[in-house]
Amino acid sequence: MRNVKRRDLLRAALALPLGACQTTAREPAFAACRALLDRYVAERRVAGMVLGVVRGRSMPVFLSAGALALDGAPPVDADSIHRIYSMTKPITGLATLLCVADGLLALDQPLAEIAPEFREMRVLVDAGRLETAPAANVITIRHLLTHTAGFTYHINGDGPLQRLYRENGLFAQGRAYWPSPGDGSLPASLDEFAARLARLPLAAEPGRRWEYSVAFDVLGLVIERASGMPFEIYLKRRIFEPLEMSDTDFYVPRDKIDRLTSNYLVTENGLQSLEDRAASPFSMREGVNYGGSGLLSTASDYARFCDLLLGEGVVNGRRIAPREAAHRVGLNLLPPAVQTEGTLLRGAEFGAGVWIMTPASARGGEEPPGSYSWAGASGTTMWVDPSSNCAVVLMTQYVPATAYPLYSEARQSFYSDFRSLSLAPAEGPSSAHRRGEP
Repeated sequence: MRNVKRRDLLRAALALPLGACQTTAREPAFAACRALLDRYVAERRVAGMVLGVVRGRSMPVFLSAGALALDGAPPVDADSIHRIYSMTKPITGLATLLCVADGLLALDQPLAEIAPEFREMRVLVDAGRLETAPAANVITIRHLLTHTAGFTYHINGDGPLQRLYRENGLFAQGRAYWPSPGDGSLPASLDEFAARLARLPLAAEPGRRWEYSVAFDVLGLVIERASGMPFEIYLKRRIFEPLEMSDTDFYVPRDKIDRLTSNYLVTENGLQSLEDRAASPFSMREGVNYGGSGLLSTASDYARFCDLLLGEGVVNGRRIAPREAAHRVGLNLLPPAVQTEGTLLRGAEFGAGVWIMTPASARGGEEPPGSYSWAGASGTTMWVDPSSNCAVVLMTQYVPATAYPLYSEARQSFYSDFRSLSLAPAEGPSSAHRRGEP
């Protein structure tokens, strides 16, 4: 790994992708999905892969192939632990909307009311020379939820502002950190992260342009201050514990380390070990818990989260979250007249940390308009399809996520099976009301 630059890895790995459950041993004839998993493992593109399907009130189905690592490790299954990186964002999005539903926040509330550090922001007027002017608009909670706050990521190119992010240690990628020369020290807390970020100029005027960014890491701080409890505790109390997502956390305790997968770098010579499961930095409790990329989870746990979204807050007949909060995750929350042309959205809409398919962004064989999805840096992906009353989660571990066309192939395989099996939508909430505000 000494010859691999961390920022180049993460720039490719975190690029935006195209788009209570119980594990069951029963596996319907998902022939195309099964063939996809088996092929990726047989060709040693991945060490292992797990796919979970949730359909209304039906029992979830999990398919798996391969192992936790390439070194003869045990097989993967629905309870294997994966680094989900940016699939943390939809969870943080729901947590934010729970705060809104509880009256702790408002969607269009200025960020500075919660985090005064961001009261006097400046925006770039000449990116090359780092010339700035006072921002005309204030950053709001809606802006943070939709990547329109004006922030950027250190992986979004190699311009002067991205270099400032790196020099200030603003990486926000969880406990896995691959240093490069000139990188600044990492913040010790979300408060310190926010203080450093607030001193830097914005890449764009708030509410004017969509740009993938550290906004969800700022939301972790917002949730802390609005709720009066540490970010990770809020997630546990409001989401993980009610959903029995017992293996989802920012680190892996020692008694679960034997279920952690290894992570791999895709090279011309095959898979190269990037992070061995036996010596993972995610086994350390110490570190900042970032809302944009910090979590680890399992297919079983994340399927529960998808089930919550699909059921608009209801799982197994029990209300876990207010409908308003769960429903809003998959609604278009973009500010009016925001610039998306020439950005990674490419005609899609954006909810609370999820890409929403539109007729302009939908592609043949992929999920239909109205469905929403997100993915992670190490090959994980999820999508929720209200029109078919189903949701899918895929777990695997390789970097960069763009090395294979897996996101597209997984969707094509699933919908091929869906059509061939004539799977009518299972009983669940009507999809008609999902297209508008509750």
